[in-house]
Amino acid sequence: MNFVFISPNFPIRYYLFVEALRRKGVNVLGIGDSVNKDLEPRLVASLTEYYFVKDLSDEKAMEEAVAYYQRKYGKIDYIESNNEWWLTLDAHLRQKFNVTSGFFPDQMEHIKAKSAMKEYFRQGGAKTMRYILVDGPSDKQKALSFIKQVGYPVFVKPNVGVGASDSYSLKNEKDVDAFFSKPLPETYIMEEFIDGRIVSFDGVCNSRGEVVFATSDHFPVPVADVVNDQIDDYYWTNPFSLPMDDIDAQSFLETGKKVVKAFGISKRVFHIEFFVLNQDKPGFAKKGEFVALECNMRPAGGYTPDLIDFAESASIYDIYADVICFDENREDMTKEKYYSFTSARRDCYSYLHSEQEIFDKYRYQLTMHGRYPSHMADAMGDSYYYARFKTKEEGLEFVSFVRAKTK
Repeated sequence: MNFVFISPNFPIRYYLFVEALRRKGVNVLGIGDSVNKDLEPRLVASLTEYYFVKDLSDEKAMEEAVAYYQRKYGKIDYIESNNEWWLTLDAHLRQKFNVTSGFFPDQMEHIKAKSAMKEYFRQGGAKTMRYILVDGPSDKQKALSFIKQVGYPVFVKPNVGVGASDSYSLKNEKDVDAFFSKPLPETYIMEEFIDGRIVSFDGVCNSRGEVVFATSDHFPVPVADVVNDQIDDYYWTNPFSLPMDDIDAQSFLETGKKVVKAFGISKRVFHIEFFVLNQDKPGFAKKGEFVALECNMRPAGGYTPDLIDFAESASIYDIYADVICFDENREDMTKEKYYSFTSARRDCYSYLHSEQEIFDKYRYQLTMHGRYPSHMADAMGDSYYYARFKTKEEGLEFVSFVRAKTK
């Protein structure tokens, strides 16, 4: 089996996907924009061959790379990046080389545009927020009419985009005036504001859209606040086999599976985000109910796949490789489960406890720690600490210890 992996060098932990595929006997062929000497040694050891392309957005260069692999190794079975930035490129290359194991370009809108996702969420039985699309200053009156209907605040972000760096909460007409004071770089979606926290449905599905592995990540701090206000981030993975006190786990699991099916996801790792309401929104949803936010056809960001592994005592990387090779999950899922927490620190703050104190106090619970790359620091923080616990309360105590600041 020939698997072309686009950008296996970024995010850096993706070498673990390549290792897992290689262990199952897959011929993994990399195309990336890092020169060979800068590659993670374990990535180099797992790839059959690596093809350097200066700019991954250069379609002609990418086509030449895949054509080279096809001439040398024969028919290409998969072209994947598992990376939001390159999903459209993946689709283009699949169509160009008749690789039918994933989406083609004309099937991409519902997995890239947040507005188009809403219909598929509804088909899966999930509630969605009201919205409009705005393209610039000429849509200001349209926006004011929408706000009159749903009330302040409203939330705006790129209709097609990654992360939260261009997301804003508009709390009054002054904010609206400022937002529409200059041309927008692209189409934005404006949604009614939901007072809630994000809980994601994460996992892997087979070729029939059946979920063969599922877990959940809980994000109490809004991602936009982490980015815009430089808050210390923390969140945790909560396996479905462990109690959840912030959501109806069974209903969430059932809805998540239906949503995966509705979107037509096949042989992919997915990360689907929902809001859980902190308070009632009359006429829409009650406190504790979940409302669909967006569907991502790739793993959760940062090093979250590792956080999931620590929680589930299993490897999502190997589960994905199993699905690619055998269309099923062949990993041992009977091992003990944990609440797996990550807590971050920023270099700009002073903390009450030293890093050595963290290591001393949590030496038996820590699973991973280090420094995020500079390009991830705004969204994630500078230093990270992963640990797992048998109770959620122990995990929250760990987070408080790590994040405690000096006066």
